[in-house]
Amino acid sequence: MSSILQRLRSRRANPATDPETVTGGTSAAAALHLPRTRVGAWLGRPMTSFHLIVAVTALLITMGLTMVLSASGVYSYDQDGSPWSVFAKQVLWTIVGLFAFYVALRTPIAVMRRFAFAGFAFTIVLLVLVLIPGIGQVANGSRGWFVVAGLSMQPSELAKIALAIWGAHLLAARRMEHASLREMLVPLVPAAVIALALIVAQPDLGQTLSMGVILLGLLWYAGLPLRVFLTSLGAVMVSGLVLALAEGYRSARVQSWLNPGADTQGAGYQARQARFALANGGVFGDGLGQGAAKWNYLPNAHNDFIFAIIGEELGFVGAAGLLLLFGLFAYTGMRIARRSADPFLKLLTATATLWILSQVFINVGYVVGLLPVTGLQLPLISAGGTSTATTLLMIGIMANAARHEPEAVAALRAGRDDRVNRLLRLPLPAPYVPTRTEALRDRLRRRPRTEAPAGSSKPARSAKSAKAGKSAKAGKSGKAAERQERRSGRAAGGHPVRSGRSSGGYGDTRRNQGRRARALEGQRYG
Repeated sequence: MSSILQRLRSRRANPATDPETVTGGTSAAAALHLPRTRVGAWLGRPMTSFHLIVAVTALLITMGLTMVLSASGVYSYDQDGSPWSVFAKQVLWTIVGLFAFYVALRTPIAVMRRFAFAGFAFTIVLLVLVLIPGIGQVANGSRGWFVVAGLSMQPSELAKIALAIWGAHLLAARRMEHASLREMLVPLVPAAVIALALIVAQPDLGQTLSMGVILLGLLWYAGLPLRVFLTSLGAVMVSGLVLALAEGYRSARVQSWLNPGADTQGAGYQARQARFALANGGVFGDGLGQGAAKWNYLPNAHNDFIFAIIGEELGFVGAAGLLLLFGLFAYTGMRIARRSADPFLKLLTATATLWILSQVFINVGYVVGLLPVTGLQLPLISAGGTSTATTLLMIGIMANAARHEPEAVAALRAGRDDRVNRLLRLPLPAPYVPTRTEALRDRLRRRPRTEAPAGSSKPARSAKSAKAGKSAKAGKSGKAAERQERRSGRAAGGHPVRSGRSSGGYGDTRRNQGRRARALEGQRYG
């Protein structure tokens, strides 16, 4: 009813723009195209990317906390006598992550790039310290944790973010300087290999694969040659395979994945119980909190295998809805990367999107049985303090990049009111100032081409050659007549006749050609 009244008011205010009177269309056709127009208009707004990334993150956090509370109650009660302990830690780490999100949202891009290498070097020091017995703690067969006041922190999560920021800064800067392939690879690849070697020494297969994806994303989105990308991909795959077969329990996981029925009560028990939980959920699930797998049938139900609990309690509908939410996150991340003007933000946002989606793919893949179990958590959904905090920090950087889109910068600096920015009290984003090389390249790209019309070059050349031939013949005949006149003058006893240059000779022709060229130049560029 409100849409009908709105159309009537618009028709009364401006009848010339009424689609029924102008085009003869029906109101039903206009109503049919109205939602598409509204969605297109909303997607074209300058702050849509920022609103999308904030909304999707809020939905993922809400769903993650809800499912952690549902999946961890039995485990928490067995461990601490309280069903709230794991959920309380997850809430605490979520608050830490939201604070990191807000800090990243307010951090200027120049400051972020200035301290990129220092941050990466600091994480390398942390990766070395965690390998020292007595400092680093062992959990799930990996010495990769710091434990302070009962809270555990994994430095490899920070190393992934530091590598993404420093790598994007390095490749964006050197790409604008037209550096050689060796200059672009030598600082980045050896540093990434050092970080990967320290993570392999823990050992941690999941974090190794995740950091390898970040390196591959940086190389791919930077536009490096395909052979470099394929070589790096092969190196990451070989190192992951060696790491998977090096330890006994990881080798047993791979063998149980290749032959699921070989050890159903040993290495293949966890994956088998996850598939049972997904099958029990059906289409609509058993209901939130009503699942049976979390009653110690499925180990790590609140952590690595929380997607199985989602499928059991919320069914296929809930699991598909979660995947669609991650699909919307992927669209938003790539939208920000495409609309950004800063090459650093383009590269960083695309790499961060690929990193988070790769973790989703690996986690869901081993839960449903398509991949061997690696231990990577589902971002913002699984119970994991460091993973949640670092993921929110990375999404905060992506939201900061969304505010630095050229349209968003222009709208905010022009005084356009935005409720989210006003609620968060965010400063105005600084416009991107391209370097001299990039500015020159843009000017050359926007410069109109001075191509002659098709078929006009050859006739012009032929006419010019014909004119030159005629002038040459005229010159030859003129010289012959002059020689004959001199001879006749001498024969008559007079003075030789000197050939003088007329006022309309070569000099005037060149001046006229110069004026004509300037006139054409004015028509081309004026």
